[in-house]
Amino acid sequence: MTAFLALVRKDLLLYLGDKRALLINLMLPIVLAAFFGSLFGGGGDANTGKIDVGLVLQDGSAIGAKIAGGLKADAALRIIELPLEEAQARVRSGKLTVAVLIPPGFGDAAGQALFNVAGKPEIPVFYDPSQSTALAMVKGMLTQQVMQVVSAEMFGGQSGEKLMDTSLKQLEQEAAQGQDRAALRDMLASVRKFQQAGPVPASANGEQAKAGLSMPYATRDQALSSGPKYNGYAHSFAGMSVQFILFMGLDMGIGILLARRMGIWNRLLAAPVSLTSVLLARAVSAALIASGLLAAIFLCAMLIFKVQIANPLGFIGVGLCFALMTAGFGLLIAAFGKTPEAARGIAVFATLILVMLGGAWVPSFVFPAWMQQLTFAIPTRWAVDGFDAVTWRGLGMEGALGPMAVQLAFAAVFAGLAIWKFRRDPH
Repeated sequence: MTAFLALVRKDLLLYLGDKRALLINLMLPIVLAAFFGSLFGGGGDANTGKIDVGLVLQDGSAIGAKIAGGLKADAALRIIELPLEEAQARVRSGKLTVAVLIPPGFGDAAGQALFNVAGKPEIPVFYDPSQSTALAMVKGMLTQQVMQVVSAEMFGGQSGEKLMDTSLKQLEQEAAQGQDRAALRDMLASVRKFQQAGPVPASANGEQAKAGLSMPYATRDQALSSGPKYNGYAHSFAGMSVQFILFMGLDMGIGILLARRMGIWNRLLAAPVSLTSVLLARAVSAALIASGLLAAIFLCAMLIFKVQIANPLGFIGVGLCFALMTAGFGLLIAAFGKTPEAARGIAVFATLILVMLGGAWVPSFVFPAWMQQLTFAIPTRWAVDGFDAVTWRGLGMEGALGPMAVQLAFAAVFAGLAIWKFRRDPH
């Protein structure tokens, strides 16, 4: 029994003695839990990121203006007024989540539809097909504003009074032609009397109450992308490819540290080849492996899940730049890691943070506003966006060049820092 307790004590002392590994094991779950907790409500006062919504306001009526004002006042939306062509182009390129078009004459048509005098007016809604969750949220908020504004205006506004007069005259003409709809005429006449009776009494808090009925209307949803029909597997394969290929780069860096421990690294440096050549050779081999893995993963995606690569040249460019960035990341781990065990813990933590902020797990629009801006400084965000651009978005080289340039810059920085560190401490 004494030997058993001694063995247990030995393992505990070894674990607690590695302060860096202990810190990583404590920090990683805390950081991840805090991140996801903030996305899903936090303590009840957490603010998620606003949804960017393009608003094309072509209706000049008071109803159209009030609907636009209500959307702008919604704390969950960031409304950007745009011309129709620009709004569609932004949605198509992924720079805007949803765009709403309030067409000419919508206010009058909506008021008529409230009393079943005409068909339901339509509000075209253009959306990024990868953001169906945001579409549902925006449509719900739009429904709230339209129903509230139209019903209140019809029962207590000038537009409603004008519509009542017009509708009653129309029904009288129909009655003269033998198409009498007495029940509807009586209802509209009662509503007209209600309007003439004056404003609705104020509520207990002093605000003017808004009378009205629910307003029937319809939206016409249209997914916009330049490429093939949206396939959710395309984004999933992009995110998971980025994550697990980064882990491959991590293993490459750990391999260098193990080679140092076993003395193999010193033998390589003793050969008639420069340190820079050894490091660059390791980086190139890692980049080739990463490229091969990426090609195999997306080949399976194409054959099994019908993922389409709309821009093959752009895909190759983004893939090669991501592979080089992964190789540079692996060298950086090897250069600054003191032991394989400590480096693995830190590198796993860094990799998960990069993948998390890169939008591979959850869409970036649900992030807080400050975090959305932060992600533009994360190489994985550019990698995922680049793969999206050249697959289902169907963008040309203009959609691939930005992600390629950013990833090459990170690759150069990672590799440069690693080479500098190795030259200072080659062994």
